[in-house]
Amino acid sequence: MLRNPVTGVRLEILEWLKDPAADLPTGRHTDPRTDGVTADAVAARLGLARPVAERHLALLTAIGLLRARRVRRRLRYRRDEVRIAEVARMFEKGW
Repeated sequence: MLRNPVTGVRLEILEWLKDPAADLPTGRHTDPRTDGVTADAVAARLGLARPVAERHLALLTAIGLLRARRVRRRLRYRRDEVRIAEVARMFEKGW
């Protein structure tokens, strides 16, 4: 994943999700800090189609950097801070 040319996009997504209320459009009935954000919000921020954003989010979820949770009828994504810290430690040790 990290050698892929679109890694920059995935890193941007992770950065945006640190403070989703400031960086991404949010819904009216949810709190993006606790509930996460939708693929539509990420797609709007990236300027890409929703399926492309969903693919990036699915990959980040599959490797454990994001958590997906269904709120109402949509999947919402938020960072898994524990897993991100584990990955950062691996890179610091020269993984």
